[in-house]
Amino acid sequence: ADVGGITPGSMPPFSKCLKDEGAMIVAFKLVRDGKFQEDGITEILMSPGNIAGNSGTRNLADNLSDLRAQVAANNSGIRLLHELIQEYGLRTVQAYMSFIQQNAELAVRSMLKEFAKVHGRRASAVDYMDDGTPIKLTIEIDEETGGALFDFQDTGPQVLANHNAPPAVTYSAVIYCLRSLVGQDIPLNQGCLAPIRFHIPKFSLLDPSDDAGVVGGNVLTSQRVVDVVLKAFKSCAASQGCMNNLTFGDATFGYYETIAGGAGAGPSWHGRGGV
Repeated sequence: ADVGGITPGSMPPFSKCLKDEGAMIVAFKLVRDGKFQEDGITEILMSPGNIAGNSGTRNLADNLSDLRAQVAANNSGIRLLHELIQEYGLRTVQAYMSFIQQNAELAVRSMLKEFAKVHGRRASAVDYMDDGTPIKLTIEIDEETGGALFDFQDTGPQVLANHNAPPAVTYSAVIYCLRSLVGQDIPLNQGCLAPIRFHIPKFSLLDPSDDAGVVGGNVLTSQRVVDVVLKAFKSCAASQGCMNNLTFGDATFGYYETIAGGAGAGPSWHGRGGV
């Protein structure tokens, strides 16, 4: 959805800072006392238009509809959770939520121990962005506990462009890889990251300043981080390393889409030109 910025679709190819990319929301209480705060969120979505050369959202009605739908989905989730608690009791529901996370943690620890047994307790990999900026990872595994440190110490500095990626992008890439690498069919949940510690240098490509451009980090750098993690675990060849972004529009609308690309070969499968 368009949230303003210097180009329709809010994914400007050449943005250099966050304000180029549209509305900036640190925190905003969207529903207060049961009332949808339309005036407040409208002001935020239109605020980029106060910056020279910039624009507020190009389709406010779509934004508000999307947000109302998300609120409705949350309310539906609340209702279903209440029904679950009424049927089984709060203690049982909380216990099974904990069991799911504990099982995920054990699965990841088991995978890391097995990897260390075969390949050693230390693994590393590096890949490079198109501008030469390295994404370097060193993994140190505790063979006794199955815990691990994911150290991105030698990753390059943030750039005056938009492929910087906030730490949440790296966390998401790592949890995706760990879930893919475990030898069990488990639901994706936070327990997968319980054995993991992270070191990401401040003001690096993977932990930029609050005002850095980041739209490319979400759709490009994220894929490179996944490639680097899978390379460190010797699991498969790299993918295309980008989501292939298409964006267009005018003063009244913005459209943004990602287009599928290739995937790397592995021990028992061929690579694909498109997925």
